[in-house]
Amino acid sequence: MHEAALRRAVIAVATLNFAYFFVEFGVARHIGSVSLLADSIDFLEDASVNFLVLIALGWSARRRAAVAMLLALLLLVPGIATAWMAWQKFTSLAPPAQLAMSATGLGALMVNTYCAFLLVRVRNVAGSLSRAAFLSARNDAFANIAIILAAGITALWPSGWPDLVVGLGIFLMNLDAAHEVYVAARRENRGVA
Repeated sequence: MHEAALRRAVIAVATLNFAYFFVEFGVARHIGSVSLLADSIDFLEDASVNFLVLIALGWSARRRAAVAMLLALLLLVPGIATAWMAWQKFTSLAPPAQLAMSATGLGALMVNTYCAFLLVRVRNVAGSLSRAAFLSARNDAFANIAIILAAGITALWPSGWPDLVVGLGIFLMNLDAAHEVYVAARRENRGVA
């Protein structure tokens, strides 16, 4: 029964994340926002995480722990992409369009809050796998709030710094989530050895 609820949740979350990736990626490329581009990559990564969770649900605890370790590495991908984009942004520091940035960030916040709501009830059903899916959605909602705040600050102080700082914050959040999922997966792996 709990696995069926988890399946329904991860299918919905994966679909929503995949769809919003295209929205946010397009806006980010159009306005030159590091934080939106990093967040759009994170939407694609979250769709992948949830599809992997769905595939691995019927597997043994040892195999699920191995997949969770892989997911921990996947959580690093948006962080690495963010670091690269932040470095590129540092050379120009051109401010992105604030209205498009805040509207897109608000849309992303609504999607991620809904996804976190779907996953919070099933975050412990499949151990580190379902925890990885929940942490991704929760962290993304926090990142979206920061994107909206950065757009507001940029409206008052036209600079690329707020966007750059938020992009680096997303990087650090992804590193922390990857570490937490990896530690939980190793603990699970030792528990079934």
